[in-house]
Amino acid sequence: MSYPDNLRYTKDHEWIKLEGNVATVGITNFAQGELGDIVYVEIESVGKSLAENAIFGTVEAVKTVSDLFLPISGTITEVNPALAGAPELVNTDPYGEGWMIKMTVNNPSDVAALLDAAAYKQLVG
Repeated sequence: MSYPDNLRYTKDHEWIKLEGNVATVGITNFAQGELGDIVYVEIESVGKSLAENAIFGTVEAVKTVSDLFLPISGTITEVNPALAGAPELVNTDPYGEGWMIKMTVNNPSDVAALLDAAAYKQLVG
């Protein structure tokens, strides 16, 4: 499995890519593999300011429904519009077209406390 070096990761299997004070968030390749075929992504938290580890949405797979946790504190500004008609993008391209949200982060330095690719790879084996 691939874990891009330019991303940071959480123990809950979300990834985050920070550009200035705007971050893109999704779930990892490991997470989508564990969930199976994703059939629906529900995120109704646009415009909301949420704390680190708050639930920002859910992802529904054939096998299960799983909560999505915010990697760091901030305000959700956008949901990936492509997921409404093609939730399978999370399976086929979790680090690209399958991104879930964009957010304005409260404190960009919080990202440094998250796992780097090597540490995440150790976590998931």
